[in-house]
Amino acid sequence: MQKASPGWKVLVAIFSLLLTILVWQQGLQESFDRPSVSPKLALNQKEIAVLASPSLPKTFRPLFVGIDPSLELKNTLQEFDVTQLKERERLLLFAIEGPNTKDRSLLEVDFQDENLDLVKNKILESLDQKRDPLLLVDEIKFIKSDPLLYQLSCLSVGAPSDICIDSMISQRMAIRLFVSQVLPLLATLLGIALVLWEFIRFIGRKNHVWPAISSLPLSLVDMILLIAGGFVVLGELMSPFIAIPLSDFITQGIVSPTKESFKVFVGYSVMTLPPLLILWQQIKAISKLEAPLDGVMQWGLNLIPKSIFQAFKSWFMVLPFVLLASWLTTFFFGDPGGSNPLLEMVLSNKSFWSLSILFVTTVFMAPVFEEFVFRGVFLPVLVNQKGKIFAVIVSALVFALAHLSVGETPPLFVLGVGLALLRLSSGRLLPCMIMHSLWNGVTFANLLLLSS
Repeated sequence: MQKASPGWKVLVAIFSLLLTILVWQQGLQESFDRPSVSPKLALNQKEIAVLASPSLPKTFRPLFVGIDPSLELKNTLQEFDVTQLKERERLLLFAIEGPNTKDRSLLEVDFQDENLDLVKNKILESLDQKRDPLLLVDEIKFIKSDPLLYQLSCLSVGAPSDICIDSMISQRMAIRLFVSQVLPLLATLLGIALVLWEFIRFIGRKNHVWPAISSLPLSLVDMILLIAGGFVVLGELMSPFIAIPLSDFITQGIVSPTKESFKVFVGYSVMTLPPLLILWQQIKAISKLEAPLDGVMQWGLNLIPKSIFQAFKSWFMVLPFVLLASWLTTFFFGDPGGSNPLLEMVLSNKSFWSLSILFVTTVFMAPVFEEFVFRGVFLPVLVNQKGKIFAVIVSALVFALAHLSVGETPPLFVLGVGLALLRLSSGRLLPCMIMHSLWNGVTFANLLLLSS
């Protein structure tokens, strides 16, 4: 039988819970003001489609890039407020338009980038003067590092397509398009098939028993102190007062964007310390007689191959539901914005070291820490106190809200449910860590594929 929590602990837990509600309410409200990466991802995908189109077989071209990818890119660019278009995007839109419909107001602004300003002037010259297109192309060949801008600018001044289109780049873009579009579709279909298969197997079983879940002998008050007090109040709210000056000191002499990535690494590392210290104190207070016989966390390190298989299988099975939740959110509420700032950092980053630091933070550190807290401690205690259904729903909801993003809350909730069910069905924590790491890794890789 659980001992009653002392009054001071209850009061601290209540205070922490109220403060957490305020912090999360403020954080979710502020997420509306953060930009969403969805429009940029859509734009980048349209750009890749334009470059990939020439190397695709005509039979399959409409399936992968549509009937006219340049028109789709134009329509996507026109969805943006013209005042918000960047200089490169203004050039792309102007170059796509036909010679009789070009809107010169797109270029009637002062370009700050000297190279883009030169390209702008050359495109305008092609309209005002009858110059040899090949000479104009030779004068803008310095922008070949931006294949799409070069290709569209080249075609815009009247040069032949065999000069403007780089077949090797087109083939590379076709591969990227295939990986970013076809593989997710195949993964989704496989996930649906696995869900149906598991459902049929579940119906056919007369006795379906999941493994026993060991729980630390902690109370709900202890969990409030761990999540609200340690994870939110001390971790999310207070740790930046230490992490910011510490990261500024450590990153002296490091140039951007590696500096920003290292600050994220330091900030996340500092944020994990308060809840881990609180949990350590809670475990220290447990007597040997109360400790679970099969280990505190049920890691399952002796079953690594099986854990990897279960993680991959669960990843495929949860993928269709997460995508459905994301689609329904957009369908009913539009794009609410509030994407995780890390997504934008990855999407616009070209530094190897910067990306490596972000990769370690998002694909290793975050999954290990979050699974340790949410599915290693929090979920089993809730199962022991309130039952499996309550535990799955509440742990997934807290997991989703902790990311402080309105737009990402529904899909993260579904992901949290999938991770919780994996923890209960496998009886081990390691598969959850692998699946979470796999999820973040695939997201990271997809952002790199769609980066400009």
